[in-house]
Amino acid sequence: MVTAALKLPPGPRRALPGNPLFGFLAFRRDALGFLTQLAREYGDIVFFRMGPQRVYMLNHPDLIKDALVTHQDSFMKGRALQRSKRLLGEGLLTSEGEYHRRQRRLAQPAFHRQRIEAYGEVMLDYAARACAKWQDGATLDLSREMMRLTLAIVAKTLFDADVERDAEDVGAAFTEIMELFQMLMLPYSEYLEKLPLPATRKFERARARLDAVIYRIIEERRTQGADRGDLLSMLIAAQDTEGDGGRMSDEQLRDELMTLFLAGHETTANALTWTWYLLAQHPEVEQRLHAELDEVLNSREHFTVADYPRLRYTEMVVAEAMRLYPPAWVVGRLALKDFQAGEYVVPTGALVLISQYVVQRDPRFFPDPTCFDPERWTHEAREARPAYSYFPFGAGARRCIGEAFAWMEAVLLVATIAHEWRLRLAPNQLVEPQPRITLRPKHGIRMMVERRQRSER
Repeated sequence: MVTAALKLPPGPRRALPGNPLFGFLAFRRDALGFLTQLAREYGDIVFFRMGPQRVYMLNHPDLIKDALVTHQDSFMKGRALQRSKRLLGEGLLTSEGEYHRRQRRLAQPAFHRQRIEAYGEVMLDYAARACAKWQDGATLDLSREMMRLTLAIVAKTLFDADVERDAEDVGAAFTEIMELFQMLMLPYSEYLEKLPLPATRKFERARARLDAVIYRIIEERRTQGADRGDLLSMLIAAQDTEGDGGRMSDEQLRDELMTLFLAGHETTANALTWTWYLLAQHPEVEQRLHAELDEVLNSREHFTVADYPRLRYTEMVVAEAMRLYPPAWVVGRLALKDFQAGEYVVPTGALVLISQYVVQRDPRFFPDPTCFDPERWTHEAREARPAYSYFPFGAGARRCIGEAFAWMEAVLLVATIAHEWRLRLAPNQLVEPQPRITLRPKHGIRMMVERRQRSER
């Protein structure tokens, strides 16, 4: 334990005790702009306060590796994910310690390479069915369309459930919860949520709607008793052989399913939505993407999972979209012990913030960082950059368990849809990122869909 006065990293002096709410208010008003400004003005390690919480922001790949990988046992999840337990319970995203390791071991087989390849056919089928419903010249909210599509895919692949009938209700409930998430982050919100406030009641109703869908899936599976070889079957059948031999309760199953519902459809839907947004503004990139898709398909009607390794430029497009608009835009960790960060000591109890959005737009690692350039993802360009300058799926033991699933899904869906359709931004709309649990477009993104002519393919 460090007892002497700590040498503080540079940071806005207003964030010191003379104005303790400065950091919190600035973060709440414009989190992306606030963190970006701090990193550019003060460098690799920045200190500020959010209310009584001491915050150390790390902005260099070496420091990120130290915190998330080398010394990951020195930290636990930060306040945002601790408060997310109000929705997610003790799922993979929020649980800690041995319980988290146990749950991850149980879930890991569902994400082995062979299983993900089998999921690919479902992804392709659902993508084809979704865009077959589009009408040439129609204007759609692509954010909503991608949410519906990825929700159906994650439900079918991981739970063998059909939730298309619930898609609108589930999507609306998730949207309400995202909008109310800031309430959970308010100082003393643990006490505020016990009051019968309108926002609290709205949150509870939205969570209840999601619970109803999740518990229905669990009940149907327990009643049928069949092992379908999916994640839910594995979790229902799993026994804690290292403990008392017990099986998972409905509540434990609910927490894991809720987590995978959120992580398995919300993040990928956002990545896809931002990809369409960027492609619509860069016709030269879209043209090269179409050329690859036409070459790979080579007069066939539909893509197959075997095409996935050949969709190299498509993957580069998705990677660049996630660089600019990472669905998981910030990582928070609470220090369980003193942590050496460069020449500074992060004391026990301090919050470490690491922002994918900030680091992945750092001009030291990505010249002309706001430019959408898939060529950054050639093998040579990747090798020239330091590790952990790009980490959209996190790092270390808490790295997203579904990363390979998400890459395949995003690439196959972009390929399937872009081969059939061009997407153009509808005029007179405000497109603005909204940093909540994930990085959503605040007002959705309305786009006009134009069918590609067969002569073009």
